[in-house]
Amino acid sequence: MRIDRAGASVYRLPAFLRARPRSAGRARTAHPSRFLNKATQIMSAEDGRYVIPQPPQPVIAVAGSAKTFPVRRIWCVGRNYLEHIREMGQDEREPPFFFAKPADAVVPDGAQVPYPPLTKDFHFEVELVVALKSGGRNIPTSRALDCVWGYAVGIDLTRRDLQIASRNIKRPWEIGKAFDASAPIGPLKPASEIGHPNMGRIVLKQNGVVKQDGDLSQMIWNVPEIINQLSQQVGLEAGDVIMTGTPAGVGQIAVGDRLECEVEGVGRLAVTIGPMEKEYQPA
Repeated sequence: MRIDRAGASVYRLPAFLRARPRSAGRARTAHPSRFLNKATQIMSAEDGRYVIPQPPQPVIAVAGSAKTFPVRRIWCVGRNYLEHIREMGQDEREPPFFFAKPADAVVPDGAQVPYPPLTKDFHFEVELVVALKSGGRNIPTSRALDCVWGYAVGIDLTRRDLQIASRNIKRPWEIGKAFDASAPIGPLKPASEIGHPNMGRIVLKQNGVVKQDGDLSQMIWNVPEIINQLSQQVGLEAGDVIMTGTPAGVGQIAVGDRLECEVEGVGRLAVTIGPMEKEYQPA
């Protein structure tokens, strides 16, 4: 935190969000501060409501608009494509389940993501992302799409070795799934413009080579069913984001890799993987 000339305290972004753009010809680093709500970046020093500066509101860009989508929670669906269940060696008869990532794990299109610590098996998983404009509990499938504001493409970045180690001893997956910058998400497109996609190619390229290539029609649970099932477990609200699972072809990531993904009719996303941040980084 610093104090500006007007006496206002200014929130200092984490180190990976402060990365400077690379020189021409190299991967562009999109500074995520342009996606954050400025009202939450600058807090009055005279505002006594909080004992610390209020953290910035995580947001997702909206395609073709200066406005953004504020993120409340990120929910993820596990094992929602049959071939991915098989490649992970799991029982394909088990229903999908849910886990979460922190809202501030969101990374925008064009950003450089630092290679995370503690892992030697860093993986990509391309997914359709659903953004909710309303919610509730026990939402019937017939009403579920009424809650959807729009869609985007995202990547569920995963420390696979830590995820599997936790799974094997029946511990939660957070250490493998819910780390910093683990949820790159491209610009949202409103459902009022593109409808509610239930089929279409979903693809991820690593350094120009196709690694994941599936179709939304291959999802075991479709979007209305996901919303229905999740709302039986937790109350959903506007600002909630759901990552709907990944097709087969997940794989390992190295420093310097460029990941490009697309959901047909929805949008695109590209990020590059930067070096691990090893030095002390005060928040």
